[in-house]
Amino acid sequence: MIVGLNLNANLKEPDRFYAALIEAHDGLSKAESDAFNARLILLLANHVGDLDTLLQALATAAKPNK
Repeated sequence: MIVGLNLNANLKEPDRFYAALIEAHDGLSKAESDAFNARLILLLANHVGDLDTLLQALATAAKPNK
């Protein structure tokens, strides 16, 4: 079980992931891109599986960047 939201850098190849994410959106309309993002979020939420961690992620994402 995951306990708490990890806000430390944890992605082994962030540039490679970012490039793949941008490529996955290439050629999509705004609606298609939004639907893709929703599916991706649900897949990753299922992978995390811990509701408290997911709720913490929602609250953290809702805060404006400082």
